[in-house]
Amino acid sequence: MQAEFNVVLAQHRQGWNRSFIFVAVTFAIIIFCWYYVDLFNAERLGEGIPSLISLVGEMFPPNFTQLRSWISPLADTLAMSVAGTSIAVLLSLPLGFLAARNTTPHPLVYHFARTLLNGLRSIPELIMGIIFVAAVGFGALPGVLALALHSVGMIAKFFAEAIEHTDQAPIEAARAAGCSPLQVIFHGVLPQVLPQMADTAIYRWEYNFRASTVMGMVGAGGIGFELMGSLRIMQYQEVSAILIVILAMVTLVDGFSGYLRKHFK
Repeated sequence: MQAEFNVVLAQHRQGWNRSFIFVAVTFAIIIFCWYYVDLFNAERLGEGIPSLISLVGEMFPPNFTQLRSWISPLADTLAMSVAGTSIAVLLSLPLGFLAARNTTPHPLVYHFARTLLNGLRSIPELIMGIIFVAAVGFGALPGVLALALHSVGMIAKFFAEAIEHTDQAPIEAARAAGCSPLQVIFHGVLPQVLPQMADTAIYRWEYNFRASTVMGMVGAGGIGFELMGSLRIMQYQEVSAILIVILAMVTLVDGFSGYLRKHFK
């Protein structure tokens, strides 16, 4: 009994030591990254504080005289986020099934779909926005295309992972009943993953609304274009007003998305 206890104690100590080493190495890497990016450079940080205070002072009081002219760009931003997210969800549904091990028709299809999703996620939406602006011109269209393609990489990945974690009992029952592969998906898989898919789509919509403000800075329209214009001519009081308007819209979008989550649960 004592020998067994000593073995268990030794295993526990080894596990604790491994955890301690892992945490220590992680903190060492974090501290090195802080040092690498000059986060410990007190002199440089100290020099930036007065400039930051001066800039914040120039931003007040906010200038809302152009508020009416921002309504249309805000509508463009909202429309971009809705259109981009909806396109991404439609494309992610088939890709999610192809990228899930338990529903893909072939391992090669699985690896191809996963590689495609990794590639879409690896390109920031800002870079995609620049590419599409060069391809189709200025306006909301390149922003929608950039948001949609970048979102597919994340949404389809989460869809695939939700599909892979489904309970296999309903799927096996549907197959045993003679259902076709498409019927198995509709009756055995989708009822289990629809709430998770809806939650993922709503979260991505929140993200895309915030990202669509950045799209305007590269010529893809929206309120970000107005923000960039005010920054270029150093109208910092207008900048602060636009930021407040964006914050108000983000708060409304977050509140509405919370309502949608409760509705789909």
